[in-house]
Amino acid sequence: MISWSDFEKIEIRVGTVLSAQAFPKAKKPAYQLTIDFGIWGIKKSSAQITAHYQTASLIGKQVIAVVNFPPKQIAQFMSDCLVLGVYDDSNEVVLLSPDHPVTNGCKIG
Repeated sequence: MISWSDFEKIEIRVGTVLSAQAFPKAKKPAYQLTIDFGIWGIKKSSAQITAHYQTASLIGKQVIAVVNFPPKQIAQFMSDCLVLGVYDDSNEVVLLSPDHPVTNGCKIG
């Protein structure tokens, strides 16, 4: 169990995907995403979401991500945030996103 104060330390924010491209150097199939989080800035993420998404369909999509993890190097790519999703019955990721457009950077709680 974690405390409420532990949860409050996690910055989970909404952002809009600006670009998405294949990431052939990743160990598992993935895309490199560039995401606009408003006042939280533009961040990059490596996301293993190739089973359900094509790069073109991701542009303009709002996603939910943890934005206050330290950067993580994946191959020659530096990932600044962790995009969140749900594992389906095939263990493939389905992205979390708001039902309605919201301002980039809005907090999830």
